[in-house]
Amino acid sequence: MNRKLISLVSAVALLGVPVMANAADNVKIGFVTTLSTGAGAIGKDMREAVDLAVEHLGGKMAGKPVEIIYEDDEFKPEIGKQKTDKLVKKDKVDFVAGFIWSHVLMASYKSAVDNGTFLISSNAGPSALAGKLCNEDFFSTSWQNDQTPMAMGEVLNQRGIKKLYIMAPNYAAGKNMVTGVERTFKGEIVGKDMTKFPDQLDFSAELAKVRAAKPDALFVFYPGKHGAQFMTQYAQADLASTVPLYTTFTIDSISLPRIGEQAEGSLMTMFWSPDLDNPTNKKFVADFKAKYGHYPSHYAAQSYDSIMLIDSAVEKVKGDLSNHDAVRAALKEADFKSIRGDFKFGNNHVPIQNFYLRQVVKDADGQYTTKIVSTVYENHQDPYAQECKMK
Repeated sequence: MNRKLISLVSAVALLGVPVMANAADNVKIGFVTTLSTGAGAIGKDMREAVDLAVEHLGGKMAGKPVEIIYEDDEFKPEIGKQKTDKLVKKDKVDFVAGFIWSHVLMASYKSAVDNGTFLISSNAGPSALAGKLCNEDFFSTSWQNDQTPMAMGEVLNQRGIKKLYIMAPNYAAGKNMVTGVERTFKGEIVGKDMTKFPDQLDFSAELAKVRAAKPDALFVFYPGKHGAQFMTQYAQADLASTVPLYTTFTIDSISLPRIGEQAEGSLMTMFWSPDLDNPTNKKFVADFKAKYGHYPSHYAAQSYDSIMLIDSAVEKVKGDLSNHDAVRAALKEADFKSIRGDFKFGNNHVPIQNFYLRQVVKDADGQYTTKIVSTVYENHQDPYAQECKMK
């Protein structure tokens, strides 16, 4: 566990040294992410964004010091649940945020919402929580899993792709990604492989099947280290000249320093990009790069928004977190400046937002990043919102 209490009461706090304060006077936020294993790089990016957000807030929300309690889910649903239980029952946090993985979130969310603690997903977007299992105390600052691949399906149609091969890991998010692209793609699916997750890192057999199927394009979803491994093997298979690659959540600012040349020119869909032109995003990206020496990923951007969403609610209730209904209403208003520009929730507390086609490019300093090519969807609401009974 990594506990950080940040305040601007003194210059010492600017250096991240804990400041003594009455815990009852703190805004306590538990943040569950993956800080160990091969996926720890994603959790590190999220934690860096959270720390930056708290710094931008001057260490306080409505005059109260902010305490962040980080917990490592170790990439395991059972550990994520244990850590969420601890945050809610022992640490008695006001909010639980974070969660990279859909299967970890699904194992953990009832530990928060069934015990009267607000839960904010900073990444995972399983369909059940956007639909039939939506909950008045669950909010998302990311998306529902299907949305990003739905946008990619539209891109494939626009580009005249008639025959598509699909690869994704066989877990909740992977299944949602496949459902999403199949929901909008109008051509023929000529092959589909759902690979073992998280154990499988060798995709050579599947890539040989792709070559034999001779599709017009290959769509893949492989987050984290799986994405870096896939990109390396895709390049080694020399398929780029015959089978163009389209991805979601496979190439990001975390993996680009390692796979940049292999990924240059690649296309993916996303709700956000470092070059998104609004004041909040410009400051976030510039300050993140200055502080940490690299571009933020979308994981970081969503995590930054999670803290700013919480701040907006705490400010609206003037720091009085005892009125649960008032805090919930304030969260739903989402009255804050988001890295994506305007921010609004659907009835299921999942953002209604734009989705863009992005391309991997080099910036003026020779660093690999992404730029927006076009807008695929405007004000898009996920397809499961209609299953949610909240209004």
